[in-house]
Amino acid sequence: MAIEVRPATVFEDVKALVGPKRPDATVCWCLSYRVPSKQNVELRGTARGELVQELFRQDPPPGVLAYDGGEAVGWAGVHPRADTNFARNRRIPRVDDLDVWSVWCIRVRPGYRGRGISHRLLEGAVDFARSYGAPAIEGYPVDNEGKRVDLTMAYVGTRKLFEEAGFTKAADTDSVLNGFPRVLMRLGLG
Repeated sequence: MAIEVRPATVFEDVKALVGPKRPDATVCWCLSYRVPSKQNVELRGTARGELVQELFRQDPPPGVLAYDGGEAVGWAGVHPRADTNFARNRRIPRVDDLDVWSVWCIRVRPGYRGRGISHRLLEGAVDFARSYGAPAIEGYPVDNEGKRVDLTMAYVGTRKLFEEAGFTKAADTDSVLNGFPRVLMRLGLG
């Protein structure tokens, strides 16, 4: 299996990975960290997908996709931190004033999990941020100490995943997900 990771420029592929089964459902689309909380709560039904389509018209695109041949099998939300909720998040601290990028969601399509695609997505997110001149990239995974993370909460990644990609712990956070503390992991790109 030759996995290729590239910028998310095909809306239908992102829709297949993070869009709802019903177009009017008020779920995911990987917007909870990408848009202000109030806007995220107010978005209903098809308005969520319409906003994602709008984000696709911007440069940089809203993340990266992993492909197995022509099939999209994974997604990572990655963007400049200044354009995300992490710029104002009280539970996840700012380490400094660098214009870092954030990676907040890693999702692998069912049937493809356990094949290292999360690792390729994180690597692709790093390459994507680097291609836009980011001085560093951060992630906010759970520090689960090897314990099982509920699949619905695994989208933030684990500390081990980020460490294996060369990230180091830059700070503790006040954020907890699925009973596990989240840590701020960072990788310098300069």
